[in-house]
Amino acid sequence: MKDIYLIAGTESGLSPEEIRGALLQSLEGRDLHKVLIIPPDFTRFHSNAGFITNVYYHALVERGVEVDILPALGTHEPVSKAQWDAMFGDIPYDKMLVHRWRTDVVRLGEVPGEYLSEITEGLWTDPVSVEVNRRIMDESYDLIISPGQVVPHEVIGMANHSKNLFVGVGGSDMINKSHMVGAVYGMERMMGRDHTPVRKVFDYGMEHFLKDRPIMFVLTVTTAPGGVIHTHGMFIGEGRDCLTEAIKLAQVKNIDFVEHGLKKCVVYLDPSEFQSTWLGNKSVYRTRMAMADGGELIVLAPGVSKFGEDETNDKLIRKYGYHGRLHTLEEFRKPENQDMRDNMGAAAHLIHGSSDGRFTVTYAVKNISREEIENAGFKSADYDEMVRKYDPAKLHYGYNTVDGEEIYFIPNPALGLWINRERFEAEQ
Repeated sequence: MKDIYLIAGTESGLSPEEIRGALLQSLEGRDLHKVLIIPPDFTRFHSNAGFITNVYYHALVERGVEVDILPALGTHEPVSKAQWDAMFGDIPYDKMLVHRWRTDVVRLGEVPGEYLSEITEGLWTDPVSVEVNRRIMDESYDLIISPGQVVPHEVIGMANHSKNLFVGVGGSDMINKSHMVGAVYGMERMMGRDHTPVRKVFDYGMEHFLKDRPIMFVLTVTTAPGGVIHTHGMFIGEGRDCLTEAIKLAQVKNIDFVEHGLKKCVVYLDPSEFQSTWLGNKSVYRTRMAMADGGELIVLAPGVSKFGEDETNDKLIRKYGYHGRLHTLEEFRKPENQDMRDNMGAAAHLIHGSSDGRFTVTYAVKNISREEIENAGFKSADYDEMVRKYDPAKLHYGYNTVDGEEIYFIPNPALGLWINRERFEAEQ
């Protein structure tokens, strides 16, 4: 198949008709009987993968093709009926398969420790098992379609492509160790960049273990001003080139440079999308390169009612908290803390979610006590009080003045990466 690239000529993005036409074109000449679609889950609602999955589903079913849909959950909770309907439209909910990252996987091999040492400058030397959901290796599927959004990401640098497979429907060893590799190497060295150590791990897995599987990637680059999805580009292909091209556009559309470090940044977390700090800490990840030393990040999180997305990770976050990279690594190495080593993804998350004391993080929530928030390593504030002062409905994206003070407002941290231009250029 020849790659199909569409780039919008206007800021409003590609039209539904343009997207639909490219998707149908990608199916031309294929003799299909059974297809597996692996879209992102609701945490990537603004990827436009819901519409893409809907178009493929109906086009294939009309041809008499059997279609299964396996959302790329990673460690997240399964997609609810309400989320499914909002994202995937009229596709029947019973078409959804649930990925269980601890049990539903097969081991294909490993990325050797020598290679890990080489790409991490010696910071990580353990091998990583390559595990994927068993359905990816099911030869009854004529085609596996992997839609998703290329966007700056704290663990890998730029999300999607093979990440959708090795993390989204991957197994515990790959999920845990890839997150730790990124945390040990340093997220600020990777965010917004392509050839990071974690990306190289996934590239290795694709080349050595999945190159013979019929996998087609459908990658989008989107923004969502005012909650309205604008698809600026779509890149369809069966190799890596489609990712390379999508990253180039995402680096333009999804990285915002601020002219100086932010002394106060206010981030709003939509309750329909963010119910845990596991997800809500994108507010920390995506703004940390923009925050000034001594600054304050205020996170307005009305839907956050827990820390982890599952019971195990929730307990680990409550036990160890977000207390900085060095503290977490010290706890990680203690013999008595086997629970942390058994859940490296959680350990990496604790590193990612801390500012390392460089700026403060204040969570304003409704459904977690002040004591619990502070025990986890954050400052706590009353949600209603914060919203009276920083009303998301009245603030506009970017710089605002509130009571004579300059603040920077971000309505959805999942859609971009913010960087202090002064510091970024000084470090080049």
